[in-house]
Amino acid sequence: MKFMRLAAVAALSLATLAGVAEAKEWKKVRMGTEGAYPPFNYVDASGKLTGFDVEIGQALCDEMKVECEWVTQEWDGIIPGLVAGKFDTIIASMSITDERRQKISFSEKYYNTPPALAVRKDTDLTGVTPADLKDRVIGAQSSTTHAIYAEQTFVDSDVRLYPTSEDYKLDLESGRVDGVNDDIMVLTEWIDSDKGACCKILGTYKTVPSIHGEGAGIGVRKGDEDLAAMFSKAIKAIRANGKYKEINDKYFKFDVYGD
Repeated sequence: MKFMRLAAVAALSLATLAGVAEAKEWKKVRMGTEGAYPPFNYVDASGKLTGFDVEIGQALCDEMKVECEWVTQEWDGIIPGLVAGKFDTIIASMSITDERRQKISFSEKYYNTPPALAVRKDTDLTGVTPADLKDRVIGAQSSTTHAIYAEQTFVDSDVRLYPTSEDYKLDLESGRVDGVNDDIMVLTEWIDSDKGACCKILGTYKTVPSIHGEGAGIGVRKGDEDLAAMFSKAIKAIRANGKYKEINDKYFKFDVYGD
């Protein structure tokens, strides 16, 4: 009996040591982002990766005292890229949804803004309801919550999906679509620039939690929930110390963190 008890204690000790050995100490974090979703993440004229996601991500790394290394990945492959180990996080305006939680884990949100519909200034559209958009062509970026919302809501419209937001903007500008559905800040940033002079925001939509999720969070692989918790703690810290507001005010006219 005594031998068995000692053996059990030894086995437990080995298991504990193994668990400690497997726990990762995060000194460097590879941050995955799309790099094609302004103003949240994009490559500027000098070739530098920048945007709200990128600056917030860097501020979080500084708060956690870890080194950041940025990796760009096309949106459709961003979750597979994370799972495959190409990077350690996704910070790319990815909404926290139940469907995505089946594949990856998330930090708490770092912002939450509503969806909107942008149209050409010369449009004859006067509303943004499904009835208003019946028989119209509506664009959205594929594999996004906005694409899901458009397909499930505008059932009497011709919904067309595009690999990037830049692609649907070109089609709206040329009149090949009647409107596009995306985050209001993405659309506003474009419309306020010379490139978006053709268009305007026609209206916004109330977020649907089952589709749009709980806001944008930082995605991590299953098993790396400790890293997600580090980011959640750091988000609270930069909200409290003013760093979040400093970055927010550089890009937006109101607090995008949401309720």
